Amino acid sequence: MKRNLIISFICTILIILWVYAALSKIIDFSVFESQLKRQPLPEWSLGVFKWGLPIIELGTAFLLFSKRTRFKGLVLSTILMALFTLYVLFALSGAFGDIPCSCAGIISALHWKGHLVFNIIFLIISALGVFLENKARSQNPGINAPLVANHI
Repeated sequence: MKRNLIISFICTILIILWVYAALSKIIDFSVFESQLKRQPLPEWSLGVFKWGLPIIELGTAFLLFSKRTRFKGLVLSTILMALFTLYVLFALSGAFGDIPCSCAGIISALHWKGHLVFNIIFLIISALGVFLENKARSQNPGINAPLVANHI
């Protein structure tokens, strides 16, 4: 029971994060697009990221909302946070030169080191959710069968 409460809390926090991130980009779309153009990305990929990021963020939140799909949402959340964390590490290393953050909303006010701490915290939260959800599924066969082998 306690594990389910923790998993629900983790999913709620992540839903808020992903919906906020997506809506901030959509609401201030011209700012997001402008910042995205200043990223070290190939020209052809700008359209993909411009539309793809908010869609993937909302899709992740949607997956986290349902008990049937929340494991997939937790895995996707972990992957996204790992990728965003790697990107921040590259930005901090100076590999990209001086670039603006293309995050939107309150999160964009963080400096790169703040982003790194923020991302690591949410990466840990997401990974903990994957671990707990997988453990819960392994103890409840059937619909909730584990998606990752127990011996891994």
